[in-house]
Amino acid sequence: MFVLLNRYPYTNGHLMVAPYGHEGWLSSSNAETLKELIETIARAEKILVSAYRTDGLNVGINFGSAAGAGVADHYHVHVVPRWNGDTNFMTVTAGTRVVPEEPAATLARLKPLFAGSNR
Repeated sequence: MFVLLNRYPYTNGHLMVAPYGHEGWLSSSNAETLKELIETIARAEKILVSAYRTDGLNVGINFGSAAGAGVADHYHVHVVPRWNGDTNFMTVTAGTRVVPEEPAATLARLKPLFAGSNR
């Protein structure tokens, strides 16, 4: 698995988890990949809750280009931090997202936590 930041984050800390292998569907993934996927998402959960003091998380998977998967035959899982009262109306009203933290700051904040030994 690899963890990457979303190019167009919905919130601070929005990241994605994806398998290295080109697999378009969960059903095409073997048991080892599925286990590692869930373990990596669980690790991301702990890190994001700790680093951003979130009240919750949205987790969603994109399958296929029609669903937003940017690389053909390669799914990815979004892990999106959420806070009580964080409803963002900007995307609806202006097609704009307001994210106070620059992606470089997000990377600097999260990279050492994912590099840590508590896998």
